[in-house]
Amino acid sequence: MNLETLTTDAGATVYVDRSARERGSKGPFLVVYTDSDAETRWGYLCSNCETFDNAMDTMGRIECNTCGNIRKPDEWDAAHE
Repeated sequence: MNLETLTTDAGATVYVDRSARERGSKGPFLVVYTDSDAETRWGYLCSNCETFDNAMDTMGRIECNTCGNIRKPDEWDAAHE
């Protein structure tokens, strides 16, 4: 696994796996880890605008707070809308 080292706005070093991705409406969300061994998942990087400013809800929906890129949950119930 080839991880890219990046720094968050808060100054933390994180490791991005550009091969591990979740489909988004404007571009994939890339998996981010806190360690270079990819053992502890930290969050996601929006590949559309290259930001870590994303939110995930309990149903697995990911939304970029910067560009609006969104990943819909795999399963959803219309009652939650």
